[in-house]
Amino acid sequence: MMLDETDPRLFITVRKLVAASLLEVFKDIVPGYKIRPPTEKERQQKMTKETRQLVGYEESLLRQYRHYLTVLVQMTQGLKSKKTSALLKRFPSLSEDTAEGLGLLALRCLCDLLLTIPHFNYRSNITSEVIFFMAHKNKEVSELCCETVRRIYKQDRLGEISLEIVRQTTKMVKERNYSVNPEVLRTFLSLKIKDVDLNKEAEAEKKSKKFMTYKEKKQRLSRMERKKTKQMEQVDKDLQETKAEESKQKKNRLYTEITKQVFLTYFGVLKKATSSVLLSAVLEGLARFAHLINIEFFDDLFKLFHNLIESGALSYRERLHCVQTVFTILSGQGDVLNVDPLSFYTHLYNSLFHLHAGESSEDVPTALSCLEIMLIKRKKKISKQRVLAFTKRLSTLCLQLLHNGAVSCLAAVCHYMHNHLCTEILLDPDCQHGSGLYLPELEEPEHCNAQNTALWELHILKRHYHQAVQRLATHALSGSPLQLDRAVLPGEIGKRSAEDLFSDYSPAEMAFKPAVPAPVKMSSTTLKKNSNKLRHLKLQERIDTTLGEGLNLDVIDFSSILDRDCS
Repeated sequence: MMLDETDPRLFITVRKLVAASLLEVFKDIVPGYKIRPPTEKERQQKMTKETRQLVGYEESLLRQYRHYLTVLVQMTQGLKSKKTSALLKRFPSLSEDTAEGLGLLALRCLCDLLLTIPHFNYRSNITSEVIFFMAHKNKEVSELCCETVRRIYKQDRLGEISLEIVRQTTKMVKERNYSVNPEVLRTFLSLKIKDVDLNKEAEAEKKSKKFMTYKEKKQRLSRMERKKTKQMEQVDKDLQETKAEESKQKKNRLYTEITKQVFLTYFGVLKKATSSVLLSAVLEGLARFAHLINIEFFDDLFKLFHNLIESGALSYRERLHCVQTVFTILSGQGDVLNVDPLSFYTHLYNSLFHLHAGESSEDVPTALSCLEIMLIKRKKKISKQRVLAFTKRLSTLCLQLLHNGAVSCLAAVCHYMHNHLCTEILLDPDCQHGSGLYLPELEEPEHCNAQNTALWELHILKRHYHQAVQRLATHALSGSPLQLDRAVLPGEIGKRSAEDLFSDYSPAEMAFKPAVPAPVKMSSTTLKKNSNKLRHLKLQERIDTTLGEGLNLDVIDFSSILDRDCS
């Protein structure tokens, strides 16, 4: 009754407070199952008093819940334009800002309901409303809906609601002719289709129910009871196996359909809107789920990616995602294909120096994952020249990265040294192992003569400001021995992957790991001695400059450089 308040003096405040209050009430009283209203035939049947009361209560609850959702949807009309907003037409005196605030509150209520009680009735209606506002021009509205969808994808165990949202998202993107915010497609990255292991989940479900041990049975049960318990346990095991198999088949169907819908959207963008802002999100998604792509599409994708990179329209990040997708495919099902992705090696080689200590620093793990597939997983299919060229370029890259990027890249260099013995020649200072000179500016890693250079960058990195970089540089210079020297390289560094080290040493929280020690407190005598030494250096520099200019030493103002004691 209070939701339907129409008094202009109370309308805004009352509706906001009542909508927020009812949200908490419904979250508390909604049952853990979906209510099914009885049919006419069921109504005519005789019911007990308790059953009739329960049915009446559920019908009343569902009726009020439906009314609440209807009012919330009406309130969200304030987020639409003045021409299409039914709320502004009903209350002409309402300002656009006030209507927008009311709509945002209603949308937050709908998102909260979808997150907390996704099993309850009218889920499809709430979902369609949230999906509609994912592509809203208001950044706050769009981020609210996208974050809600991401959280649902992460907490959804069965996959039913994920499939429903993916279907509606695919339909919405297609209806808008692929003209939506890229964050809409980036929500797909939170889906569990990459990491789901149905066999492992089935085993966990079987082990969830604990049975009594033989010793416990003998202590607590008689002979007849033990025999009966054994039979019941066998029946339970059979039921669990049947249930787990059915659940596995159902999940397989759901995740197969989700994957199909996701790739339907991705391929639609690649086919019709390669110049749109969605391309970056699509390439990122394809890189994440490349192992799920059907082998029939591989050849067409390789050609498409090569043409996109050659066109020059892609950013360095998009080129990285193209290369990552290609090599993820080739390390999975595409391993059976007789393909030499020479052009993609070249594309990655030329993209590495776009990474630096600025904004592109966050793309270091993507580049390292590409190199991991190229140089480790496909090490039997890569030439010695490419290995040397990428190792040299990666060590040079360390000089222009933040310390977490330098640590992860040095860890990768050490890993390559373990797997490719040919990299030992890069530690030789003589660095003459063939004809030609090293050409770092050459675009082809195969012909840059990397065998005629050395990893001189490691000597610079030994004097790096971060302790972990110093240790890894020293470890690499010693040939990256498998037997770790604890004094040089602690076990926590040696056992972590390059991608993990990047996040472990991230300076995002404006702090070093390990903490930088405080400067040593110096005595006044030492300070004076260092001060005098500095003055002498200044004096010598001034004298050299004056004499170099052909002037007389009389022009030097010694009093400005030396104090009375030093003079």
